[in-house]
Amino acid sequence: MSTHQRAVDQIKESYAAIPGDTAPRLAKPTTNLFRFRDDGRSARLSARHLDQVIEVDPVSMTAEVQGMTTYERLVDATLPHGLMPYVVPQLKTITLGGAVTGLGIESTSFRDGLPHESVEEMEILTGDGRVVVADETGEHRDLFRAFPNSYGTLGYALRLRIKLKPVKPFVRLTHVPFGDADKCMLAMQEICERGEHDGEPVDFVDGVFFGPGELYLTIGRFSDHAPYVSDYTGMRIYYQSIRTRTRDWLTVRDYLWRWDTDWFWCSRAFGVQQPLVRSLVPRRWLRSDVYRRLVGLDRRHGLSARVDRWRGNPVHESVIQDVEVPVSRGAEFLRFFHEKVGMTPVWMCPLKAGADWPLYPLDAGRLYVNFGFWGTVPLPRGQFDGYHNRLIERAVHDLQGHKSLYSTSFYPRDEFWRFYNGDAYWPLKRAYDPGGRLLDLYEKCVRGR
Repeated sequence: MSTHQRAVDQIKESYAAIPGDTAPRLAKPTTNLFRFRDDGRSARLSARHLDQVIEVDPVSMTAEVQGMTTYERLVDATLPHGLMPYVVPQLKTITLGGAVTGLGIESTSFRDGLPHESVEEMEILTGDGRVVVADETGEHRDLFRAFPNSYGTLGYALRLRIKLKPVKPFVRLTHVPFGDADKCMLAMQEICERGEHDGEPVDFVDGVFFGPGELYLTIGRFSDHAPYVSDYTGMRIYYQSIRTRTRDWLTVRDYLWRWDTDWFWCSRAFGVQQPLVRSLVPRRWLRSDVYRRLVGLDRRHGLSARVDRWRGNPVHESVIQDVEVPVSRGAEFLRFFHEKVGMTPVWMCPLKAGADWPLYPLDAGRLYVNFGFWGTVPLPRGQFDGYHNRLIERAVHDLQGHKSLYSTSFYPRDEFWRFYNGDAYWPLKRAYDPGGRLLDLYEKCVRGR
């Protein structure tokens, strides 16, 4: 904790030294955001000393963690104690502070909600330069409740105390196929509500939509033993296995990172799902952060756009989003998405919030499905960038859902604040960042400043 305190003092001093007319921007070695911004008039705020696990307490089943610690590092610290965070977002370099101030999700979310719901306490550097400790009942409980989905516009998480839960060494997977989206959504709802499948308890639930007639739910259960374990960190590809086998076994660590090796399925854009290319790529490069850096380079230098122009291909729009839709409307969303966007596969992950969180107003106790889709689609002739994304935004809210803000958004200002609870946000913004040193949520997440 003394080392942590020195890191807190350092970032506090760095923050105070930034000119008042310059927006601070947190400098991290990795990012999972897909809002590409021009640095413009901003100053980078270093957080290089805030990326460690301070302590894992196996008796209280809690961990004290610095805000910029990646889940990969956190999981490596907790698994030797037979413990894991309640929700482990699916990519290794997502940070704990990022998952809480943004939104993370994984296949335990049908029971355990979102990552912030297992946080007991947060130490936060606020927009006005204070360092405060916030929890559910103390003086700063309003900030504690509004921190999720604030995306660094109210402050930065420096330290978090989170609850942990016991694990077993292995996870047994069952892939259940469906030829109809309505039946898939009904089965997902029943499994999640009952917490069991085929008479056995369920620990993990997610799924994949490959097309209107091909969907799969993957049911996971902890196990003390395994007759074998599969390895999807080399030549074999996890998402492809879902279509070819009904039963599988993974170590708990490999299960938690099953999506990271191929960035779900997005690694195909770099050719590394081709056997020859894959055999030449070192395993240490088969990681989500490597792919993200490649995307950043492509975006910076416009390489893909140049190739498309040279080949005479239509202009493409990036459609990189995660949305939450009530499970009862999930099949409707999939039909809309397939007809209007046509991108496959689509990740499906059920979740249920345990309480009301002001800036991301999901109905507590209601089962939603997170649909994740990441790629590019050609723009229709005469349409401009944002066409498909705007269609998705409208459809999601028509279906009583919500959209995550880690990627591009196109909401008009009034509509945005209606959906993301401006009535709750602005009093807190004035209380913790009265000088407006940090960008507000609309300026950061929609205008991309």
